[in-house]
Amino acid sequence: MKYENVDRLLQGLVDKGLPGCTLHIAQHGKMLYEGCFGYSDVENREKLQYTSVFRMASMSKLPLYTTLMILYERGLLIMDDPISKYFPEWKTSKKVIKDSNGKEQVVDTNRPILVKDVMTMACGLPYCMPFMKDSQNYTERSMASCMAPLWEKGSYDLREEIKAMSGAVLAFEPGTHWMYGYSSELAAGLIEAICDKPANDVFADILFKPLGMTDTAPHFFGDIKERMVCLYAEKPDGTFELTNTDMDLKHDPDPKYRAGNPRLFSTGRDYSRLMSMLANGGELDGVRIMGRKTIDLMRTNTLNEQQLIDFTDEYNKGYGYGYGVRTLLNKSQGNNNGSLGAFGWTGGFGTWCEADPEDGVSIVFMQNLFPALNGNVHGQIRAAAYGIIE
Repeated sequence: MKYENVDRLLQGLVDKGLPGCTLHIAQHGKMLYEGCFGYSDVENREKLQYTSVFRMASMSKLPLYTTLMILYERGLLIMDDPISKYFPEWKTSKKVIKDSNGKEQVVDTNRPILVKDVMTMACGLPYCMPFMKDSQNYTERSMASCMAPLWEKGSYDLREEIKAMSGAVLAFEPGTHWMYGYSSELAAGLIEAICDKPANDVFADILFKPLGMTDTAPHFFGDIKERMVCLYAEKPDGTFELTNTDMDLKHDPDPKYRAGNPRLFSTGRDYSRLMSMLANGGELDGVRIMGRKTIDLMRTNTLNEQQLIDFTDEYNKGYGYGYGVRTLLNKSQGNNNGSLGAFGWTGGFGTWCEADPEDGVSIVFMQNLFPALNGNVHGQIRAAAYGIIE
């Protein structure tokens, strides 16, 4: 009876045209609810399954920052260290400012970028795309200029990218603002520098294998490619159509592009194991992955007043930002029936997750749309999910 509202909500999304979605709600490491609605392939009427594989996009950041927090608690990472300890070419940086006449000037930063700036999206670099070479934004043009030789080269690794990007002009003094973007590439680079192996291999060793996450990886293997859901785009009339993306090329076992933030794929059940571990104080099924107090630090708000202004939009109302995760600060601002300190993130194709250590609850919602159909959907799902918690 208590699950009917959740079923009704998800079926309603599909009835309104959403191709398909899954939802997984667990508490204290035990699955309370699983729902699977719609199609993985609408055109061929292939039903969505719990084994269907989704593109995680920016929800790849949860394993990334969780791994860094584990390295921190092992004494391998010091938050106040400059990143030049790992990347010598980043010893000094420049930033763009405006003088009294509004003219842009490039000056030295007052201090170097620290590990904590990378962990909290405060290093002053957005994401970088080739089209930014013509941007009106000074930092974006600078980043695109730094990357142009590598883009022309076509094949490069993360270390090459980070070295090239060291010449980019920051958008602000490190640690003074919040800006989503290139911090995650630097974060992956830190993992590789500390562990002396590709970040994806470290994820597997530290998280995926111990947690039994057998369907989560950056590359195709076995029948994973055949289980990938189709990617759809919303049309102006509110219906959806199959769309193409070159992102899937980066899942090839031997991709030309090897740099940047790891872009994982996973199933709802697999990813739920990661979130259950985080909600359960760092342990799942008797396997200890990390300490409870480290998770508490990870979900502690790091934003000052200005950074909170930078971060807050309609979607993130009531949340702050911890170490790589969104964290709930004010329930009434976000009309949120979860617990203070609940944390998680969202993927660009509409995936969404949250872990709530206060009640031991984890929620994982999967869909694959481009652009993501977020709106109030994630808030509705969160409200319905917490509605079944006793």
